[in-house]
Amino acid sequence: MSDIQRAGTTRRYSDFCVHNGVVHCVEVPPDETADVTTQTAQMLASLERYLIAAGSGKDRLLMATLYLVDMADYDAVNAVWDDWVPAGTAPCRACVQVVRLANRGWRVEVAVQAAVG
Repeated sequence: MSDIQRAGTTRRYSDFCVHNGVVHCVEVPPDETADVTTQTAQMLASLERYLIAAGSGKDRLLMATLYLVDMADYDAVNAVWDDWVPAGTAPCRACVQVVRLANRGWRVEVAVQAAVG
């Protein structure tokens, strides 16, 4: 059995967890008042810092699930996503609409798994 590495752990969540060579991370926008393009860019920049801290990177993504409160934001989110993910390294990905996210100002949230090493 391998150990689980956690970082930024609070009573409720960890910034990321690593187990069996895979990092698991969920990220939300830091600015709930920004438009969806800004929220997505900020969220992905933060996610990238966590991936690097875990010994991974955006070119090592295996799976991503994007949560949107409005599918009208899909194209704007994809424009930022497509610029962020290095060419030829796109992960498996799902995008779903939700009624709302935990913070009413968030328009997007992402959950990812990425290879470490």
